[in-house]
Amino acid sequence: MIILLNQYFDESTGPFRNLSDLEPEEAEIILSEIRIQKKGFASKRSTDYLAIRRSLELKAREIFILKGGMPIRNYSHHMTVGECPWLLEWFEKGKELRIPITEFDPFTLSFTYGDLFPTMRYQDGKKYRGQVYTLNEIYQVINEFDLPQEWNPQANNGPERYIEVQVWDDKPLSSWLLN
Repeated sequence: MIILLNQYFDESTGPFRNLSDLEPEEAEIILSEIRIQKKGFASKRSTDYLAIRRSLELKAREIFILKGGMPIRNYSHHMTVGECPWLLEWFEKGKELRIPITEFDPFTLSFTYGDLFPTMRYQDGKKYRGQVYTLNEIYQVINEFDLPQEWNPQANNGPERYIEVQVWDDKPLSSWLLN
């Protein structure tokens, strides 16, 4: 069975548009415009969202490197392991892109069991909190806990609703990246 990595995005912007790639001031302007226009889930983000996001991405990158990961990008693109259709609701005109995991170098993929934010910030004692996994490790975690979208599709059992993939290389995404 080939595992598919999914990216959810708004049709108007396209996939792999990443605020972390921008200078902080430029990213803040774009996020402010999204808030004013009340466009999707991003319009509800807190004023300190970008600072928190950058610090969490840097922390995930550092942990990944310690585990032998070889990130090429400074900040990751985000995907999910398997489908998570409710993410389409985050966008005005939500779209989904699926790419086989075999298209990626495993040393440029890290994983969190759940979205990076709650995984790194919640303090509820679950063993996957604060953890960043390699490809081999995430298979073990999935064997132990299953996919969150299977046991927690409505988020009734905590914040984890999917496994997030941090993609640390643009090369396998080159067909979808906008200039």
